[in-house]
Amino acid sequence: MSMITRSSALRLFVRARAFSTAPPPRFRRLGRVLVLSGALTTSVLGYAFHTDVSSVEPAPSDTRTLSDLVRAYIVYGTCSIAPLVDAAPTILDILFGTPGVGKIVESFVRATFFHQFVGAETANGALPLLASLRAESKGALFAYVVEVDEKETAGQRNTERQPVHKRVVEEIIRSINTSADFEDGRDSPQNGLTGRRTWVAVKLTSMLPNTQSLINLSTHLTHTRAPLEPPVLFPGTPSPSDLSILHSSTSTGALTESDIHDLKELYNDLVQICTRAEERGVRVFIDAEHSWHQPAIDAFGHALMERFNKLPSDDSRRTWWDISSWASSSSARESAHDRVRPLVYVTYQAYLRRMPAHLAHSLALARVGGYALGVKLVRGAYQPHELAAHQLARSAGFPVGSYSSKHSRSLSISPDPEPPVQLSKDATDQCYNDCVTLLIDAISQDVHRSGRFGAPGIGIFFGTHNWTSCEFILEELVKKGLGVVEHVGIDEVQEDVVRIPLEVGERIAFGQLYGMSDALTNYLVRRTRCERPCVIKYVPFGALVQASLFILYSLRDWPFRINT
Repeated sequence: MSMITRSSALRLFVRARAFSTAPPPRFRRLGRVLVLSGALTTSVLGYAFHTDVSSVEPAPSDTRTLSDLVRAYIVYGTCSIAPLVDAAPTILDILFGTPGVGKIVESFVRATFFHQFVGAETANGALPLLASLRAESKGALFAYVVEVDEKETAGQRNTERQPVHKRVVEEIIRSINTSADFEDGRDSPQNGLTGRRTWVAVKLTSMLPNTQSLINLSTHLTHTRAPLEPPVLFPGTPSPSDLSILHSSTSTGALTESDIHDLKELYNDLVQICTRAEERGVRVFIDAEHSWHQPAIDAFGHALMERFNKLPSDDSRRTWWDISSWASSSSARESAHDRVRPLVYVTYQAYLRRMPAHLAHSLALARVGGYALGVKLVRGAYQPHELAAHQLARSAGFPVGSYSSKHSRSLSISPDPEPPVQLSKDATDQCYNDCVTLLIDAISQDVHRSGRFGAPGIGIFFGTHNWTSCEFILEELVKKGLGVVEHVGIDEVQEDVVRIPLEVGERIAFGQLYGMSDALTNYLVRRTRCERPCVIKYVPFGALVQASLFILYSLRDWPFRINT
């Protein structure tokens, strides 16, 4: 991934050989890496610019400069070279640790991949970007990036004076304050806390001293949850009693006393984060991860939704829009404007074979529990790794349903003979659209039940880079009466836009990753009209060294992210 000119690579390689006819292995590796990097640098510029939107003209609102386009050309070209992407972690590890070369490589990475995919080093540093996005009618979903290497951290505890996972919690709370301060500077007091479009994402594996604790809880839940009828495939679906194990202080099955202690602390940290988010009116999104984490992540997510997304009683919800004097009632307005609902969102991955049954169960669980369901719908980015992990676990000869991850090199904990993910992209696409239909039906029912001023019982964030899916979502909104097609423009220059009323706009949003699919993002801004931005950019932030792993993992998953 790190690129230097071939002449520089050759000088460094010759200099290394001048000291000895038998150079140390590290310098032999460095020479090969630099030569490979230099050669691939020149080949990158010969590659066709490759994105999932190559056939679409840039939007008129496109503000990218020539340097932005050149950077994107280099970055996307590099992403299309599979051998280089696979070797990127090793290359960076060697180059960052080489005196005299590390700084050069750091500068290059900062000017290319970092600026392409990462918003800034700190939340405050991203404020100019937030302002720029809002000027283009786009919101932002902040994500503090600390990527976890599963194989290195599973089973290892962090013993630093201030552990990394505690610094992550502090940084997330700081980003919540930054998000709220940014919105406070834009909104008038009468707008309250609703309608805000700067949110924060949370990654649970970065908030534990040992990621194995999350896997162990997932294993425990997989083997102790009561069977459902009809069944939901692995990684299953949450139950209100999932976290009852945290009331214990003794080891149980796959969980050790240390696991229970760390998971209790994780829950307390999440409550602290959500409490601050509720005070400041900032929505919190819990990211999805690999299938061996998902049962535990679902358990925490639904427990937090039940606590922080609680809805008023049905009588109260009807009163807000049935009573004719609502508009003149200041207390009613304050109640509606001071409570963001849903506050907590959980991510649903359409490439998991448990969908859409898992989604339907979640909708029913939220209705019974009396809380708003927050859904971030994505396709998923780890399909090749899920297939490889499942195959490795099965090839090890462990019986279905055993705790094989404790005894094999595979992280998979699935008890099913089939992998947890769809085997084809077509199947994933169909599942995504099926989920879209189910969710938009739920929005329609919720809007009719709650009215214009009622507390939303559901919120949907459609995370996708797929043009077809975005058009399908807009068509479904219009079909269900949640949007109206209007013709805008003059003379021959006219286009259809979908006007989304405020009560629907508070329940939906589209999202794409920062640095990817800008043409689609701009197209959605042009194609929709709402009082608040309904198109969001997922904006990672973090120091260069910390963000490097995020970039590497993003590049590693690049082939599956295309058209997702």
